Amino acid sequence: MKQSQADRSYDVAIVGAGAAGIGCGVVLKELGLERFTVLERHQVGASFSRWPEEMKFITPSFPSHGFGLLDLNAVTLNTSPALAFRREHISGKQYALYLQTVADRFELPIQTEVDVQTVEPLPQGGFTLRTSNGDLSARFVIWAAGEYQYPHLNPFLGAEHCIHNTQIRSWAGLEGDEFIIIGGYESGMDAAANLVALGKKVGVLDRTGAWANPDTDPSIALSPYTLQRLEFVYRTGRLDMVGNASIEEVRPISGGYAVYSEYQQWTTAHPPILCTGFDTSLKQIVSLFDWSEGYAALTENDESTLTPGLFVTGPSVRHGDLIFCFIYKFRQRFAVVANAIAHRLGLDPSPLDAYREGGLFLDDLSCCSNDCIC
Repeated sequence: MKQSQADRSYDVAIVGAGAAGIGCGVVLKELGLERFTVLERHQVGASFSRWPEEMKFITPSFPSHGFGLLDLNAVTLNTSPALAFRREHISGKQYALYLQTVADRFELPIQTEVDVQTVEPLPQGGFTLRTSNGDLSARFVIWAAGEYQYPHLNPFLGAEHCIHNTQIRSWAGLEGDEFIIIGGYESGMDAAANLVALGKKVGVLDRTGAWANPDTDPSIALSPYTLQRLEFVYRTGRLDMVGNASIEEVRPISGGYAVYSEYQQWTTAHPPILCTGFDTSLKQIVSLFDWSEGYAALTENDESTLTPGLFVTGPSVRHGDLIFCFIYKFRQRFAVVANAIAHRLGLDPSPLDAYREGGLFLDDLSCCSNDCIC
């Protein structure tokens, strides 16, 4: 049956059904909001489902509810991926199942296979969302589309000759004995650790040498989990790490590929593996934000400073030096966004008190600094 225009008009539309979208949806549900929807262009937790089979969470899941602390990878109260799967570092597919279970438990109004193509502010307020399933309208939009589905595929000349790590379904499926990885942050080190564990010889080229960064913020430096794995695989003698290697080009040559920096060259028989990170999904709606600081400017309620009514949640949230790119960081902003919307819709915000008591309501950015556990 075709939906009427009234059926396609909402108070809130959440774009994305990953960790941020599901977590924010639960908060809206607990506020008693009825006219909202979650739009997902694939399936719930699709980005996590597409991780390489061997990839695990670098933030540990730990069941510490007895002490009033939430599992670091939980998106809502009284849930724990660690307890669900009896694993400290869970896989992407396991986490996608956790998100689907949360969505089912709270009966979230999710529409899958709906690609949001544009978000258009209306002169009188609110938005029109043009989607692959037709247009819909919403008073408020919460952008929760994440980053994993937007990899950096062209960081230098000849990058098309490489394989990005997001295109790998399993490291065990790669044929060959030696590989070059371009990029030494978390995804690069994960690729290196998995390939070395499979008996491969690996060279990692990184423009900075991320493994030597002493910063305590895992948004900038390698996590302790990754450093621990790195120490183990380095002892095998099958891992070579080169810092200050800013790659400028990759070219096909006879028998393989050549990788060039300004002063050095490396050769490999197999396509180099790109671990060059991801772009923000906000670039899909780039004109709706002020980018003068190099990232999307947001108010203290995580609302676009340029487009009232457009909120952001998830790894793209940033306030100055505060980078909310881990689940345990950005989940504390769900209730901040919901609180702002509740007041504008005249809803009772008292259900959010449970999030304050559970430590999931960081509404004072001044209390947080780059070296804290947000």
